[in-house]
Amino acid sequence: MRNCTIFTLSNGMRVVHQYIPTTAIVHCGIFVGIGSRDEQIANQGIAHFWEHMAFKGTRKRTSLDIIKSLDSIGGELNAFTDKEKIVFYASVRKEYFERALDVLTDITFHSTFPEKELEKERGVILEEMAMYFDSPDDSLQDELEALIFKDHPMGMNILGNEQTVRAFRKKDFVSFFADHADSRKIVFSCIGNITLEEVEQLVKKYLEPKPRLKASATRKKFTKYKQGENNLKRGVKQTRCALGRTAYPLLNEKRIPLYLMTNILGGPGMNSRLNLSVREKHGLVYSIDAQYLAYADTGMFAIYFGTEPKQAKKCLTLVRREMDKLCDKKLSARELASAKEQIKGQLAMSEENNLGLMIMMGRAVIDLDRVPPLQETFDKIEAVDALTLQTVAQETFDPRHLSYLTMEPDLK
Repeated sequence: MRNCTIFTLSNGMRVVHQYIPTTAIVHCGIFVGIGSRDEQIANQGIAHFWEHMAFKGTRKRTSLDIIKSLDSIGGELNAFTDKEKIVFYASVRKEYFERALDVLTDITFHSTFPEKELEKERGVILEEMAMYFDSPDDSLQDELEALIFKDHPMGMNILGNEQTVRAFRKKDFVSFFADHADSRKIVFSCIGNITLEEVEQLVKKYLEPKPRLKASATRKKFTKYKQGENNLKRGVKQTRCALGRTAYPLLNEKRIPLYLMTNILGGPGMNSRLNLSVREKHGLVYSIDAQYLAYADTGMFAIYFGTEPKQAKKCLTLVRREMDKLCDKKLSARELASAKEQIKGQLAMSEENNLGLMIMMGRAVIDLDRVPPLQETFDKIEAVDALTLQTVAQETFDPRHLSYLTMEPDLK
């Protein structure tokens, strides 16, 4: 169970720590509250490119030094960029925690963006983009986001486009970080067999000396959703389908009910309604999933599947049928109780993954200024009644507000 300690450094950065004595590994990361949604059309992809360039040299380390720093002792160093955050994280044995913190701090705050490395990494990212377009599952979600969040940074591809990626220079990365970085949205998260006293001592050595940062740029809110449709032709064998819409933001009281409803409809369990109908009963897909993502000021609900082109229409009919059932009829007491136990079990099992738990803690402190206890989440799940679930289904699954995307084989 979660037993986190959160404290704030004198420069405004926050630290969240959980002590777990039964592991030899420490997972830690620096979370920066900047993401692809903070970009503009002219610089889309810069957050992701900046994440890459952080590994390419600092004032005291070359790119090779950074690669070897944790790999040489059997540790891992990695990063990711999403819509609202850039995260640098590491996993090491506890005796190398200080080294991990030193490296993470160095690449986050002291990257030099060497020109030679910049040109090489530009080629790497262009190859990543090519690989992405060859993966229909990856590109399907991004294309749906572009449709739902049309004409807004939330809908722009995290990788950017070829034109912007080819244009970035050192000054662009420096100014992007300077404009958007804010100490109040920078969090160090740590979990493992390391005491709070040790963590306090080392973050005061490596993180507290960093100057207080204040963002000058403001994040553009998403407010105007309009239902849309798009049909794409790609070099695929299956027809890939996605449907979705905007959904409740992170702090909305209906977030937990929609999370529960999404799990019932198309969660990871083999007993999800979509899987039982479209795969198990009719054999039309290999996988079908429903997803709900909550952001600071908006959210996204979506369903994804792939099938033979001639079966796509039937699949969509079956999907609509399952959604209508949840809209038209309340769950029975037994169905509701079972759904709650399932999602609580999934959440409890996710707590066994210490790396995932560390990432959840860092996200929570940025988004909520706290890490909610697991029991608090359980209590909110238990408080959901059948009528609330039906209302959430009716609001979210309304066909008049769903956007549709198909990716069909290009037969030319």
